[in-house]
Amino acid sequence: MQLERAVDTRAQLGRIRFRRAVTLMPMTLVLPGSAQLVAGRKQTGRIAMRIWFLTVLSGLMLVVLCVMSQSFALRLATTPWMLDLIRFVLMGLAVGWAFLFIDAWRIGEPLALQQKQRLAMVGINGVLCFSVAGSLLFASHIVAVNRDLFTSVFHSGKVTAATDGRYNVLLLGGDSGADRWGLRTDSMTVASIDARTGQTILFGLPRNMLNFPFAKGSIMAQQFPDGYNCGITCELNSLSTWAGDHRPLFRGVRYPGVEATTEGIEGITGLKINYFAMVNMKGFQDMVDAVGGVTLKIRDRIAIGGIGAPITGWIQPGTRKLNGFDTLWFARSRATADDYSRMARQKCVMNAMLHQISPETVLFNFDKIARASAALITTDIPASQASRFIQLALEARQHPVRTISFVPPLINTGRPDIAKIQQMVRAAIHPPAHTASKGHTKHSANSGNAGVSTEGAIGSMNAGYAANQANDLGAAC
Repeated sequence: MQLERAVDTRAQLGRIRFRRAVTLMPMTLVLPGSAQLVAGRKQTGRIAMRIWFLTVLSGLMLVVLCVMSQSFALRLATTPWMLDLIRFVLMGLAVGWAFLFIDAWRIGEPLALQQKQRLAMVGINGVLCFSVAGSLLFASHIVAVNRDLFTSVFHSGKVTAATDGRYNVLLLGGDSGADRWGLRTDSMTVASIDARTGQTILFGLPRNMLNFPFAKGSIMAQQFPDGYNCGITCELNSLSTWAGDHRPLFRGVRYPGVEATTEGIEGITGLKINYFAMVNMKGFQDMVDAVGGVTLKIRDRIAIGGIGAPITGWIQPGTRKLNGFDTLWFARSRATADDYSRMARQKCVMNAMLHQISPETVLFNFDKIARASAALITTDIPASQASRFIQLALEARQHPVRTISFVPPLINTGRPDIAKIQQMVRAAIHPPAHTASKGHTKHSANSGNAGVSTEGAIGSMNAGYAANQANDLGAAC
C-alpha cells in the first residue's frame, strides 16, 4: 500500500513538474523574462522584461507615427541608417528570445522528467524557439533587402527644386545601362509631376525626331548651335551614341548619353528636367513577373520578334494578365505597325503598372521585387528624395494620367514645329480655366477612330492614337 502511494506521489510530482515546465514556454512566448522571474532569476527576468516593454512601446510609437504620417513611414522605409537600426534590433531580439526559451527549458529541469516528457519538452521548446527567432531573422532579412535595394538604386546627388510647382523626370527605356556606348533608347517620356498632388502628365517624344534644338548654354548646343545635324541619321535616340563617341566633351558627367538626351529634350519641350530614370528592359520583364503580371486590354494580336529577326509568336487579343515576357513585347513590338502605335502601347503599360501595383502587392512580393528592381532602374534621383517620389507615385494613383505626344498628325517628326510643341507643353501644364473645368474622362484622339485599332492601339498613324493624346490614359487604353 505504501509502495503504491509512493508511486502515485512520484507520478503526481512528475505531472506537476511537467506542467510547470510546459507553462514556462508560453510564458516566455507571451512575456519574455516572466519565466525567469517566476523561477527566482529576478535580475535576468527584469532585464528581459524591461527590454521587451521598451521594444513594444517603441514599436507601437512607430506604428502610430506611420499611420498618422505617410511621409514618415516612407522616410523610415528609405533611410539606410534607420533600416540598419531596425535590422540589428530584430537580430538582437531573435538571439535574446532564443536564449530565454533555452533558459526556460533549463529552468524546467528536463532531467527530472520522464523520457517522453523530456522529448515533448524538447519538441515544444524547439518549435517555439525556431518559430520566433526564425520569424524575427526573416524580418531582419527583408529589412536588409530593402536597404540594399535603396542603396543600389539611389545614391547621393544634387537635389533640385520643382519648377513651376512640378518635377520633370525623364523616363528612358533601353537594353543596356545608361552609361554604355551604343545605347539607343526605345522609349523617351517626360513625366511632369505636380509637386503637391502627384497628378502626372506624360510627354512622349518619338525616337525618330529630327532637326531639333538643344537647351541654351548646354554642351550639345555648343556643338550644334543650329540644331542637331550630325552628318548622318540624326534622330533623337542617337544622342546617347553620339555622346559615347565624344566622351571628352562630357568631362565630369557620369552619364554622357543621358546628359545629351536630356539637353535635346529640354530644347524641344522647354522644360527643365530635374532627374532621369533609365529602365532596363530585362529588369522590366523581371519586375512584371515579380508582381504577378499586368492586366492589359489587347485589341489586336501583337507580334513577338520581327524587325531584323523572325516573328516567333503572337500575343493574342483579349483582356488578359500578361507575364513579364509578353508585357515587354506588348510594349516593344512594331513588326506590323509603326513607332507611334508602340508609343501608345507603352503609355498603356505605364498606366497599368501605376494603378495595378498596390502597396499590398509590393509587401507580399518584396523580395522578388527588390531583386528585379536592382537590375531595372538607373537613376540620379538622390536617396534623400526617394521617399518624396514614392509618396508622389502613391498620390498619382488617385488621378487620371494625361498624355501629350509630339507625333503625327499633330507634329511632323522630320521637321518639328518647336514653337508649337512648347505651346502644347505650356497649355497642358497651365490649361485655360474653361478647359480645366471640364471632365477628364474623354480622350482627344478618338474622333474618326471608333472601332479602329492598329497593332493593339486605338487609332491610326494618320488619325492619331488615343493613348498618345489623352486626358485620361486609362480610358484610352
